Amino acid sequence: MKIKSLYISAQEKNAGTLFVSMGIMEILKRKLHRVAFFRPIIFDKTERDGDINFILERYNLDMNYEDCYGFDIKEVEEIIAQKQDNYLITALIEKFKKLEREYDFVLCEGIRRSFLTSTISYDLNVKIAQNFAAPMINIIKSDNATTKEIYENVLIENEYLTSEGCTHFATFINRVNDEKYLQLQKMFEKVSYTIYQLQEVRELNLPTIDDVIDTLGAKEVMLEEYDRTRVIKNVKVAALTLDNFLEYIEEEDLIIVPADRSDIILGLFGALHSSSYPNISAIVFPFSMKLNKNIQKLIVGLNSFKVPILRADTDTFETAKNIMKVHSRLRVNSERKIALALGLFNSSVNLIHIEEKIATTYNDVMTPQMFEYKLFFMASQNKKRIVLPESSDERILRAAEIILRRKVADIIFIGDEEELKGRYMRLGLDLSAATIVNHLTFPFIEKFIDVFYELRKHKGLTKEAAKDAMFHVNYFATMMVYFGYADGMVSGAIHATADTIRPALQIIKTKPSFSVVSSVFFMCLKTKVLVYGDCALNKDPDAETLAKIAIASAQSAKIFGIEPKIAMLSYSTGESGHGTDVDKVREATKIVQQKRPDFFVEGPIQYDAAIDKSVAKIKLPNSKVAGKATVFIFPDLNTGNNTYKAVQRSSGAIAIGPVLQGLKKPVNDLSRGCLVEDIVNTVAITAIQAGETS
Repeated sequence: MKIKSLYISAQEKNAGTLFVSMGIMEILKRKLHRVAFFRPIIFDKTERDGDINFILERYNLDMNYEDCYGFDIKEVEEIIAQKQDNYLITALIEKFKKLEREYDFVLCEGIRRSFLTSTISYDLNVKIAQNFAAPMINIIKSDNATTKEIYENVLIENEYLTSEGCTHFATFINRVNDEKYLQLQKMFEKVSYTIYQLQEVRELNLPTIDDVIDTLGAKEVMLEEYDRTRVIKNVKVAALTLDNFLEYIEEEDLIIVPADRSDIILGLFGALHSSSYPNISAIVFPFSMKLNKNIQKLIVGLNSFKVPILRADTDTFETAKNIMKVHSRLRVNSERKIALALGLFNSSVNLIHIEEKIATTYNDVMTPQMFEYKLFFMASQNKKRIVLPESSDERILRAAEIILRRKVADIIFIGDEEELKGRYMRLGLDLSAATIVNHLTFPFIEKFIDVFYELRKHKGLTKEAAKDAMFHVNYFATMMVYFGYADGMVSGAIHATADTIRPALQIIKTKPSFSVVSSVFFMCLKTKVLVYGDCALNKDPDAETLAKIAIASAQSAKIFGIEPKIAMLSYSTGESGHGTDVDKVREATKIVQQKRPDFFVEGPIQYDAAIDKSVAKIKLPNSKVAGKATVFIFPDLNTGNNTYKAVQRSSGAIAIGPVLQGLKKPVNDLSRGCLVEDIVNTVAITAIQAGETS
């Protein structure tokens, strides 16, 4: 999938994140009309975030401020403390994906290093970028590191991002002096990924009057007419007599002087009027002292040369110490700094290369939470009615509330309305939006009995047996799907698999193009989702059946946005092995190729060659599937069932399924050991399948 976002992140404080964000935004706005800016986590939502304000105003983005961020630090700490990390990521994905749908591109700026706490680590940046499937731009500050440290840091960061399944888009090394620049240029000659060095420009790091006001919380004495973007090169404390102090002032100095030192103050203004002395940038009064009214009157009358005057609450020493901590910030009104910054960026970065890389970079990362969000979004776009016959199970009730709250599907329960309401209210749940149908008093029960009898009488079913079957919740719910009272059914939390599947086979039956019902598991690994089939139903399919399972599994993958590349698995790859089992897979592969020439399929192929690109290069170097397979078809139930459980337990993968395929209308089975989230995902999948068959 072609990328629609980038994620900018810095490991260190004051690394120049906004500077790089501005440079990338300039590139994006050259070609794209609607670009969004998003910060997953800001410092405090009660205050306007400086970076968001800057980008919105400078680039006139068509966005509301509230859409530009997810949470603030306090909220994130509370969420993590409550062990609700999944909620945090899911909520961020939801907000980010909305922007991705509405805009041509989303530029994300990660958590600042200064925001990190004992609860919030830098790894959260990587996890967010991973779940956004956004390639990462990493920024490294070089001013306090040796070239060896910088070089190793870049290599380590690339290795870390790659190992976490993130796409490393580029690294920017900021504030590089001339000596380091040449050394690093030579050191990175053989590195294959994109690295840009941004050389040190002193003026960009100089604070302005506005920076001092913000950091000190300084109050304005005389400022209205002055340029707040004026830079400050040095800080001086007036502790000498005037005649000695004048000797030490330099161009663009900020002078800290008590307001009662009228001699120094008048001397500084005299220096402003003299061509023999440099021009200072500002004067700060400590102790919140006020200027003598006569001195103020005198200064106001000096029309030709003026200087901003501020006052701070702290004493002289603390004021000086605090001013030394002031850091330069890019501001929308700092036109000179912006021009200087963009000039540096444009001269240091290959803009055409960045543009081409944005246009040609693809990212197929799919985390479990991204897949879950995708399921919910797809289902909510075409809401269906899903019947849940096992209303006596607490897990079913809790899952139903999530489904209803997130508007994924409409829910129908089978059971006694008064009894069911009492049950869910005791659990503190709100299921008032669900429909409750009592199968024992249903007005059209006779119709259900008659139709079921007609469907099965050729198999020896009696009218009495048909009546008995309709009093079983799974048979009744399946008949609701058959008649269209519901669009799909999910059961199995308290029933055996056969109790769920048998009614579906007897009543709903298979699609015209399918003679077999099979199943798949969606295996959600760390950064990808694979489809495994058949791991639940068909014990030892022949070549024809195996081919049908493969085609059905590929179609299921396609429905859920996974590009099907089918690996027909065996203990042998290509032509290297022979025997009954291998020949069956080879024959099934040929049938798939004949029936669906539009699908990429490879077989027989071993699992390692199907999933690992390095193994694929050796065993099947010219294959379009080897090393890139997304749909894995196992030769028999024994192999498939053991493999999916081995992968699930050893890798921590989330297995969603079994998802049944081949039925005219969707019915899906749950494991009796299922969790609430398993039920939620299965209901969403069933709703999506219903949308495909309607």
